[in-house]
Amino acid sequence: MIPFLSLKAATEELSTEIEAAVLRSVRSGQYIGGEECAVFERGFSDFTGAAHTVGTGNGLDALHLALRAMGVGPGDEVIVAANTFIATLLAVTMVGATPILVEPDERTYNLDPAMVVAAITKKTKVILPTHLYGQPADLDALQKIADEYGLQLLEDAAQAHGAEYKGIRVGARGSAACWSFYPGKNLGALGDGGAVTANAPELANAVRLLGNYGSSVRYAHEMQGFNSRLDPIQASVLSVKLAHLEEWNKRRAAIAGAYLKGLKGTGLTLPVVPEWAKPSWHLFVVLCDDRDGLQKRLLAEGVQTLIHYPTPPHLQGAYQDLGFKRGSLPITERLARHCLSLPIGPHLGPEQAAEVIEAIRRCV
Repeated sequence: MIPFLSLKAATEELSTEIEAAVLRSVRSGQYIGGEECAVFERGFSDFTGAAHTVGTGNGLDALHLALRAMGVGPGDEVIVAANTFIATLLAVTMVGATPILVEPDERTYNLDPAMVVAAITKKTKVILPTHLYGQPADLDALQKIADEYGLQLLEDAAQAHGAEYKGIRVGARGSAACWSFYPGKNLGALGDGGAVTANAPELANAVRLLGNYGSSVRYAHEMQGFNSRLDPIQASVLSVKLAHLEEWNKRRAAIAGAYLKGLKGTGLTLPVVPEWAKPSWHLFVVLCDDRDGLQKRLLAEGVQTLIHYPTPPHLQGAYQDLGFKRGSLPITERLARHCLSLPIGPHLGPEQAAEVIEAIRRCV
């Protein structure tokens, strides 16, 4: 069986470094915050080019706290991509705001700037694009719209560790960017973790306060906050993996390149990468008319695939109150019916990638 992604292999490759980092963290006696968190935050700021990094408990918390730090609340609207993972919407409703769903560009699967303007109202406060599957959204076009209408731009970069937009890594362009270190991400912890990167110190400080009970000095609380802090043991693991992230992303890119070349002429719709984008290739997603049939046939061939995401947020029970019906967002719904994620990861070898290609050619 060729797995969709092997998390165990990633840990095994760096086992000596990871075990040493965890032991160091355990022996430090500092189990909330401390030097391990500070070292990772500095390292991630250097990697992304952002001035500040603030660790959080997970990626959803990163989005939630960033929106609060931006002053988003009840009565406000936040524009989000209709085909994103539900966490993006959850963060918006957690602050009491309303998510305004906008269809993606059919070629790139990312938020379509051409459709954003029509969705802006007097209540709009933030444009929140997701760098879906690790491919950067069109940040310059979105920033131009944000500037024209006096809005803030917040990036959902949960899948885009190391991705580049016009030669610059994502995470340092908009008002802030939010990250997840869920184990399956390009930069994944051994549990949950997240972060917000920002250039404005006021925004970064607000996120840090909100995640620490609204406090910067023990027992002095400046605002009503939450408990969402990056665990120092996870921070120590992330520091180890961060040093290997660029190499691991190159391995992913090599697999993506093999797929793009080897799957031409199969009838599958392959990812389209704009000339200004360098994806992190968190996922390699194709479209297929007989998606479910192909998935079953590939599994019989020993190839594991996944679907990201089978039911879009507007058709989930959690968001029935938004008033959408099946057919309301046709592009998003078509993508959900036909998308299939192929095996990809830094520990999928070239031979395995070739086997996936041959299996697909036999099955389509």
